[in-house]
Order: sequence, then C-alpha cells, then structure tokens
Amino acid sequence: MKPNELPDLPVRGVAGHIAETLAEHKTAVLVAPPGTGKTTLVPLVLAAQSAGRVLVAEPRRLAARAAAARMAELLGEPVGGTVGYSVRGDRKVGRATRIEVVTSGLLVRRLQEDPELAGVDIVVLDECHERHLDADLLLALLLDARAGLRPDLQVLATSATVAAERLSALLSTPDPAPVIQVQGRTYPVDTAYVPALPRERIEAQVARATRTALSETDGDVLVFLPGAAEIRRTAALLTGMDGVDIVPLHGRLPATQQDTALRPGSRRRVVLSTAVAESSLTVPGVRAVVDSGLARVPRIDRARGLSGLATVRVSAAVADQRAGRAGREARGRVWRCWPEYEHATLPAYPEPEIRTADLTRLALELACWGTADGQALSWWDAPPPGGLAAGREVLRALGAVGEDGVVTERGRRMARVGLHPRLARALLDGAEVVGARTAAEVVAVLDDDTLAAGVDLLAGLRVLRRERPERWRREVERLARSVDGSGGADDPAFVVALAYPERLARRRGPGSASYLMAGGTAVTLPPGSGTGDPEWLAVGVATRDPGRSDGYIRLAAAADEQLARRAASNLLDTVEEITWADGEVVARRVERLGALTLSEKAIRDPDPRKLAAAVRQGLDTAGLGLLTWNPEATALRRRLDFLHRTLGDPWPPVDDDSLLAAAGVWLGPELTAARRRADLERIDTGQALRRLLPWPDAARMDELAPERLPVPSGSRLPLDYSADPPTLAVKVQEVFGWTGTPRVADGRVAVVLHLLSPAGRPVAITSDLASFWHTGWPQVRADLRGRYPKHAWPEDPATVPAHRGTARNAGRDRTASPRQRDAR
Repeated sequence: MKPNELPDLPVRGVAGHIAETLAEHKTAVLVAPPGTGKTTLVPLVLAAQSAGRVLVAEPRRLAARAAAARMAELLGEPVGGTVGYSVRGDRKVGRATRIEVVTSGLLVRRLQEDPELAGVDIVVLDECHERHLDADLLLALLLDARAGLRPDLQVLATSATVAAERLSALLSTPDPAPVIQVQGRTYPVDTAYVPALPRERIEAQVARATRTALSETDGDVLVFLPGAAEIRRTAALLTGMDGVDIVPLHGRLPATQQDTALRPGSRRRVVLSTAVAESSLTVPGVRAVVDSGLARVPRIDRARGLSGLATVRVSAAVADQRAGRAGREARGRVWRCWPEYEHATLPAYPEPEIRTADLTRLALELACWGTADGQALSWWDAPPPGGLAAGREVLRALGAVGEDGVVTERGRRMARVGLHPRLARALLDGAEVVGARTAAEVVAVLDDDTLAAGVDLLAGLRVLRRERPERWRREVERLARSVDGSGGADDPAFVVALAYPERLARRRGPGSASYLMAGGTAVTLPPGSGTGDPEWLAVGVATRDPGRSDGYIRLAAAADEQLARRAASNLLDTVEEITWADGEVVARRVERLGALTLSEKAIRDPDPRKLAAAVRQGLDTAGLGLLTWNPEATALRRRLDFLHRTLGDPWPPVDDDSLLAAAGVWLGPELTAARRRADLERIDTGQALRRLLPWPDAARMDELAPERLPVPSGSRLPLDYSADPPTLAVKVQEVFGWTGTPRVADGRVAVVLHLLSPAGRPVAITSDLASFWHTGWPQVRADLRGRYPKHAWPEDPATVPAHRGTARNAGRDRTASPRQRDAR
C-alpha cells in the first residue's frame, strides 16, 4: 500500500519520510499521540519499501491482535495473509506474511532462539512510553543483538508521549537516532471532576459519572477502570438502561468479545475498559470518557513473599491520554472521578515496571542471554540490583541457574515454556506426578486467576473442566504439549505447592481463619471460601492491603502435611534449639518447614556450650535485672563506674551494655552452671564484679575511690558514688577543724559535703569547705544555736576540734576508739 492510498490519518503525510529516514539511519524514534495511525499505517509503508519481514512488537495481546486485524482490513485481506500476528496461545501467520505483530514477551523468546532474527529487516517497538517490563527487556536485548550481530537491522521506536531524547540516545548508531514528531488531529475536550461521596465505592462513583455522561453527551462512553473485577461490578450497577449496551474490554476476555468492543455497535454503548484502551487501541464512536483515575500494576512485596497486581493512582500523562480518547472524532467531555485539587498531585509519568515488579522472569531471560547481571546491556532504566538478586535466588532454588548464575538446561526449558519460572517449574515437575493435563490446567489458572470464580481452586477447576471456556482450553492444550507426563493422581494442590512452596500455609489454631505460610507471612481465609476447614492450604494467590502486615487468600486448595513435605522438601529442616524462654533454658529438637513447626521433642543432654549461650541470650534479652544486686555489689559497681568516668583505662566501664557485652568474662563460671532464673538470682554479683578489676591497679582502688572516708571526729563515713561527683553526708560538728575539702581519685575530684544538723537534717551542701566557713557558716550557726542550744557552735569551726554529740561529750569522743566512734 502506497502512502497516498492510506486512510486520512495524521501520520499519512510523513509515512514516506519515516521509511526513508529509517532506511538511511537504521534507527529512528516516532512520537505521535494515539489515533494518528502510527501503529497500523507505518508498518504497511515500511513493508512496502522493504524486501524482508517487518515485526511489530506490542505490549499487550489484545493490542497485537487488534493492530493485525486493522492492517489486514486496510489491505482487504484476512488476518494471516500479508499481515499476521503471534501471541501466546494464538498464532495466525502464513507463508505470504510480511508484517507480523507479536507481543513483546514473545519477541524476547524469539530473539533468544534466533538472535539474528533471520529474514527480518525491520522491528517496530510500539508504545514504548508504557514502560512494560517485557518491552524494556526487549529493547535492551534488541540493541545488544543489533550491535553484535545485525547492524543492518532497522529499529523504529514509537511513543505516544514525549520520551524522545532518551529513546534517541538509546538507539544511537553512534549518532542519536532521528526523532520524527506527528501532531494528532484532536478536538477540544471539556473536563469535569466528580469527587466520591462519603463511603462511596469506586464502582458506584464511576457508575454515577457514567449516567451523567450518557445524559449530557451523544455517542459512546469509554470508561476506564483498574481491572476485570471492577468492570464486572460496575456493569452490574449499569444494567437495565434502555437503548444502551454495556460492553467490557480487557485482556482476559475471549477474542470474540474483545473484537466486539472494538467495532461500532448498532446501539449506543458504554465500553468498560482497563488500561488496554489508553493508547494502543482505538474504540470507535467515543464522545465521552469516564476515568476512575486508577490502574492495576505489578508489585512485589519481597519481605512477605507476596506478589501480584496493585491498584495505584494513574499519572498525569495517563490521565491526559485517557481524556484524549473523547476528542478523536468530535468535541468531547471527560469526567474524572477525583477532586480537582488532587489532579496537581498526580505523578507526572507512570512508574516503570522494572522498578517495582517481580524480576525473576527477567533474571532468567538475562541468564539465557548470557549476562546474568544485565550490566552489558543498554537500559532505559537498569533493573534494581536488589530485585535482580532476589530473582536470581529464586532461580537457584528452582534449579534454573547454577551457583555461578549460569543458566542450566532445565532453566532454558523453563524459559521456553513462556511462563513465570515458578509456574514453569510447577508445570515441568508437576506433570511427572499428576500428568501433563492436570498440571497444565492448574498452571493456566495460576497464571490467570480471573478464570477461577472463587477462592477454592478445586471448585474452580471443576467448573472449568465442565464448561471448557475457549481461552482456558487453548492455554491448557498449549502447556500440555510442552511437557511430558502420562498421568497420575489428580492433585491440584501439589502443583500449586510446587509453584509456591513458601506459600504452603497451616492454620494457626482450631477453627481459625488465620493461616501462617511457610515464608512467615500470616494470611486470612475469607468467609465462604468453599475450601472447607482444612488445617493445611496450598495458597496460589494472596494479596495484602496497604497498611496491613498480613494478607488475605484469593486462591487456594486444601492440602495436608504429607503433601507439604513432598512438594517443599527443600524447606524442611531439623535443628536443635536451645533457647531462653519464660525464665529458663528450653532445649528441644525441632522439625520445620520454613516458618512452620512440624514437630518438637525435648533434648535430655544438650551441649553445655549451647546451654551457656542460651542463658546469655536470656540475660541479654531481660537485662541485668535477672541478677541480684545487694548493697555491697551496688556500691562496688558505683565505685568502678566513678573510676572509669574519672580516670578511664584501665578501669572498665560497668554500664548495663558494657556488663552485658563482657558477661562471659565476669559471669563466665556462673553462666555455665545456670539453667533458670533462680540460678542467676543466686549469683554473688559483688564477687563476680571483682573479676573485672584491673591488676595491679586494683590494689589502689580503696585509695582512689575509698568506700569510707575518715573525718576529723574520727568517724569513717560511707561515700555515696551514685552522684557525680561523689557525696559525703556528715554532721557538721564532725568536720570542725577541716580547712579544706576532701578529694578522691588522686586529688582530681572534690567530694561534695552534705552537712547535717545534730538531728541528721541537711543544713548546707558544699564542695568548698574553706569558703563555706567564711561565708555560709554564720547564717547556719545562728540557726543551729537556736534549735540545738546544748551543742557547741563556734564562730570559727576551722580552729576547734571536731566532736560528736553535745559539747559535754566532745572530750569523751576524742578518747574513744575508732571502732567505738564508728558504732556511735
């Protein structure tokens, strides 16, 4: 078809220029909004000017089929003639096919088998801006193959949004690839915002906006919803409208229903669509758009072992693309189901899948390509190292790659199946036990859980086997042909467990709906699941709501312990556990399947070293409060702490953390003999602390930090090291005659004197006794003389002898022995 014979779409005027530019430079970037003809017209022109085949890579199966059908229609031919398509489970090509539309994932597989792409002259990478994981991988592999094997291969990257600079740099040869921009032919679109009512579900909000759109506009209404479940619920709310057909559109529908949504109807239509209608498909007759503002994207929660699809807010770029659908053929209107002020908070562009999705399949493709870490490739966004490493770890557990990361023959076989490596493993290994047919049936449902109507996988399979829907039947047949396996027990739960061994789950208590998975995550079985009341489940799909630590089960099959042992033997482990629990050492031999305890038995003669370690664990957990600290031990610890803070080395730190860290030194013998809290409480902590004394410096401890201090009266009074600096509580008469303040730690620290009345009540605090006698004593003396007239209160205490008791007893005090004075 020549450019002048093309439909009157904006790209027609530059179609010839695109072909000439690509032929000259070998790479190019085409930026054109949806509806300009870039997907259907450009490949026809390229094929007309090329001797080889043209491959068009689309991110979705629905888009691939629709693009091929439209091009074949323009040529007046059936699909499979000049234009054909290949998607997983469905292929229509013939010997005369010049243009083949394929999904990005399928082209990755074809490139792995034939890196030179023999017979192909041109590859068109459509809708690059959507940043699907397979599309990003395909771009990286294609650039690598082109650089090393096919420098003559022409590559055209197309985008509906302006991502030209980065694409141009990636496609450089070595000069940046030329960028061709085509302006769309659009009509104005008026925007209205429809905030949700209190406690209104998104389906009700969308249905309300849709009824408004039907009443205020002519033509069809295109409604964007995040997924098939929301489409079903919204359709139920819109039933019963006269003269209006409700038409669903999403990638899981049978081909005939998808084709119906893409053809004009005889009556007015409401097309309820997922993101598939954003850019790569044209829905005719649309005059109004209702946008839920939500999309469903792949997400991985590695910490909890949950992966799947998450519902997120759309980006501003996606919202604009959706709105633009209303202005293709005439002036249109868009109703956005969010408050107007929230629009400015939308992210500018969608998050690339490579940053957030499960990268296990990507890791397998990279291993098959020969670059396990992907560093040899040119990426739009390189895969996150953490996500890629997690994917490689899964592959090693599945036997798809060796310890060196090199792909095994089993890994190549798994890659050829075209599924996630977990599902490929379940298919290959499951077929040997349950037969190829049963394994394929279960894997097809795990790959597309919308096929099962409820939570119970077994009930869902019974319905599918009875009704045999075309989409499921074709995929089962494809998968069954790819493996060997003649038959066996019909055990779907075993196949599920092969795919997700860490999701084998055991009920947490009799009658409980809460289960603990082998991976350590708690999940809940919803009411009315139909699975019965099993102790064990093989969980196929589990998701988690934002803000919750546990998940809920969406698809599972009843299992038992025997099945779990067979399917997840690599998770079985038997260990001796000697731990501290509830104030004593517990020694047991435990058999586990991941986080699930299967059995436990007490150990009679545990390893003494492990016993000591368990006691140490209890001490670390509970703290030094497990020990008994009598006054003598407490005083010694305070003196050591004072010396460490004042003098430093070699005096050791004795704070809680330091003592716990050095417990093996100062509590070593006692820890070896202890078995329970009572044993620890009997330890003489004062004697144990003395093991930390530094020798020979310890000989000066009583000199540097004396336990008692002699005062002029002859008494030896205890120093209090709980304060900083240490304090001495002493009756004021007992320090008469002192002209200076006592000091400790080789004179570095002055003791704080707490001077007491004869009744033992505080009258003054000082660390400078000489100054106190001159300035503070006159006022204190006046007060004490009035209250204690029988005692002597000299004007100058520094010049009189110290004594205890009244003035009459002063002489007797001086003749008493030190032991008698201490006793008083």
